[in-house]
Amino acid sequence: MNRIQFALLFLYLIIVSFSYYLKFLNLKYLKKHGATIPPEFDGYIDAGLLKKTRDYTVEHSRFGYISSIFDNVILLLFIFGGLLDMYNTWIHGFTICFILKGLVYFILLSFISTILDIPFDLYETFKIENKYGFNTKTFKLWLIDLLKSFIISVILMGIIGSIGLWLIQSFPDSWWLWVWAFFLIFSLFLMYISPYVIEPLFNKFTPITEEEGLEDKIKNVMEKAGLKVSRVFKIDASKRSRHTNAYFTGIGKVKRIVLFDTLLQKMNHDEIISVLAHEAGHWKKKHILKTIIISELIGFAGIYLAFRILKSDILIETFQISDSTFFVKIMLLSFVLGIVSFPFTPLSAYISRKHEREADRFACELIGDPEPLASALIKLSKDNLSNLHPHPFFAKFYYSHPPVVERIRSLRAWKGRTD
Repeated sequence: MNRIQFALLFLYLIIVSFSYYLKFLNLKYLKKHGATIPPEFDGYIDAGLLKKTRDYTVEHSRFGYISSIFDNVILLLFIFGGLLDMYNTWIHGFTICFILKGLVYFILLSFISTILDIPFDLYETFKIENKYGFNTKTFKLWLIDLLKSFIISVILMGIIGSIGLWLIQSFPDSWWLWVWAFFLIFSLFLMYISPYVIEPLFNKFTPITEEEGLEDKIKNVMEKAGLKVSRVFKIDASKRSRHTNAYFTGIGKVKRIVLFDTLLQKMNHDEIISVLAHEAGHWKKKHILKTIIISELIGFAGIYLAFRILKSDILIETFQISDSTFFVKIMLLSFVLGIVSFPFTPLSAYISRKHEREADRFACELIGDPEPLASALIKLSKDNLSNLHPHPFFAKFYYSHPPVVERIRSLRAWKGRTD
């Protein structure tokens, strides 16, 4: 192992150790404060439910440690233990064209990754989620979902990979620009067709006709926000899990509102509308558009940098790979970029939390009363056994949403300012 390899390995281990330390801090903080009912939840949860919430978080975190250690060991053995070099040499020996060779290279790795994840997914679904009353999925449905997900992944990888590799082969001096443009167009295309093609493969979508007056109320609030929603649907989420949620899907004229049937069972109309008003806030504040623009700008710079690096053999020499192939360079570059991008994790989380606060304020202003959203957040936390006592530093580093207690406190403070 040369000095650069050792430095990269050392940096990777530092990052992994730091992430484990943050998780340890989070668990330690939860054990210290987890028996205390926050004032915002007083009267809504009792000591028994709080203990169940704490146990659920602890068990998920410990399981996360085990699965993460396994993944990291496999990755390091693959990169630094010679397995990647052997795999690359084996695929390089195939007497097939560049595009087909690339598809085999990455689809086979995806298949191996899926197989390795199966025991962890089974344990999480049928052990942990069962234990805490969330899982409603049968083994047959789990297997069908697994096969569907893999087939869809292979199809998408086949389309993206074939066109991407063709562009690389056809435009050796400018492929980075063409590939970036193709990824942008294809991702927007997927956002359009996903509500009609992909999502119905996993869930049944039905109009919420049995909820009398709810669809009209939702459309009225959305129109008040300046948004036109084509349809409001519910999905049969309860056949897989008792977790509750709601979301917007699609873009442009195909925006639809989707409610979990579990959410409809747990919340009243005002609470449901407040949750959707929050989602509408993301659209009105252009959070989706801003995220896409920032991602594409970063992607534009990143793919050009990748183009410059992949033109050289610096990665091949650094990792002492026997055969210089474009595909192994991509694998190695992905590993290095994972190390480089880690310090930006808290920045991304901060921007996301800022957007969530803005959407909360928008919902309050749209409805005129923060209490339905506060009540909805309490129910969502109760139903999903969300951690009410995250370590502040852990939350700042990783959380895409402000901690729920902080959100409820801010909502009620908004009411105090407007009274």
